[in-house]
Amino acid sequence: MTLGKKRRSHIFFLLVAIALAFVTGCGDSSSNGSTRGTVPLVIISDIHFTPFYDPGLFDDLVNSPVEQWASIFQTSSITEPLLWGNESNYPLLTRALDSALMEIGSSPVLLFPGDILAHKFPEKFFDLYGKEDEEALRSFVYKTVVFFASQVRERFGDLPVIFTLGNNDSYAGDYKIVPGGKFLADTAEEFYSTLLLGGADSEDFFKTYPAGGYYVADPPGSKALFVCLNSILFSRHRIENNADEGDDIALKQLDWLELTLAEAGSAGKKVWLITHIPPGVDIFGTVSTYMDKSGYISNADSFWKEEYHELFLEICKRYEHVIEVVFSAHTHMDEYKLLLENDSIAYKATITVPSVSPIFGNDPAFRVVTMDRENWELLDYRSVACHLGSASPEFSNYYVFSEAYITEMPLELSLTSLFPKLATDVLSQQNYRGFYYSGHNAANNIDDTNWPAYWCGIGKMVKDEYIECVNSYRSGGASTPIIFDNSY
Repeated sequence: MTLGKKRRSHIFFLLVAIALAFVTGCGDSSSNGSTRGTVPLVIISDIHFTPFYDPGLFDDLVNSPVEQWASIFQTSSITEPLLWGNESNYPLLTRALDSALMEIGSSPVLLFPGDILAHKFPEKFFDLYGKEDEEALRSFVYKTVVFFASQVRERFGDLPVIFTLGNNDSYAGDYKIVPGGKFLADTAEEFYSTLLLGGADSEDFFKTYPAGGYYVADPPGSKALFVCLNSILFSRHRIENNADEGDDIALKQLDWLELTLAEAGSAGKKVWLITHIPPGVDIFGTVSTYMDKSGYISNADSFWKEEYHELFLEICKRYEHVIEVVFSAHTHMDEYKLLLENDSIAYKATITVPSVSPIFGNDPAFRVVTMDRENWELLDYRSVACHLGSASPEFSNYYVFSEAYITEMPLELSLTSLFPKLATDVLSQQNYRGFYYSGHNAANNIDDTNWPAYWCGIGKMVKDEYIECVNSYRSGGASTPIIFDNSY
């Protein structure tokens, strides 16, 4: 970013802040919702539930109907969440859902952006089962997702749960969802009835979900149209694992997305996009593979295949007036991205939700967004985390966005203005780096050398622009780097 463009961006955000201050000062409620009517929106993701955590239960689980699973898990001597590097066992699953229930209030929906199943689910099943029996695996996977859905429904009553599929949610394994395959066919009715509670047009849902795992939800009373993508079809990993599949259905999904956005725009509806894998660069993979000791990167990996990523960004740019916000997950980290860019100013927030699973060294966490009751404008959010290092790990408030980053603007504008601020403000940058692993900072690999890769990953969605951003950061491309102790 040139110095001239930097000045323009800072002036832009200053004018936005002044305008908002004027508008809210003339009204009878503050922009962060302190006096206006608000409701919570709970977003919980990447459960990665493992029914294998106590091998002594395995035979009973295989041989029992899913209605008996909770009772079986309750006989285990393992009654606490497993530590970092493990998936979510039954104690962590129930604590997470119980905590989410305590936060739900008068929320109109619950969002779940994917990954019900643990990593390497087929391998773990076959190891305990003693042989590779595909039919037995499918039965056990299906019972696991039904168990998860029933645990959610047991707690959340008549609240619709808007979901997307994660990369582990399939019979075949990681990134191996089969378009038109058995997993989509088997789960269509279960997810439609138990999670969505029928909150989608039946004809449309049973056309697009069994074919590709994507759909539109419009629950009664909803003030946004939920467009739920199957981003696994876009993943570069999926193409590698299934070289003979996916291209046509992925492009069909993008055609469907454009048509859906056009129809929503014509009807005057605003859209919330829900996707498991976020667009943009795989920051951790890029740092691990392409960064040298000085912080220079020779290349970068995007989460999505370039063809799909480019077309997706073009569609979002054309319909930016329709898309209100994007929600994603997958990385397990507390972060966000800005999807679009205009004159070097990044905007259009993609809110990435941290995971419940502590498999990657993070503490389990989820988000509670505060939104305006009348128009569903997003105002603020809280992180609710379970610090596994404590004597009695329970979910509790971790931080509040507006307090941590000192802002009274609505969330979209706050996230937009935070991006340039993170390059220059010591406290904001330290908070962002400290919150990234939801409190377990012994696992946090962000340091002063690789920080530019994490900062540029917020606002640079295009691979070449991201590489240039990272490599020019310390030469005045972004700011003078901030050096501080990362022991948050």
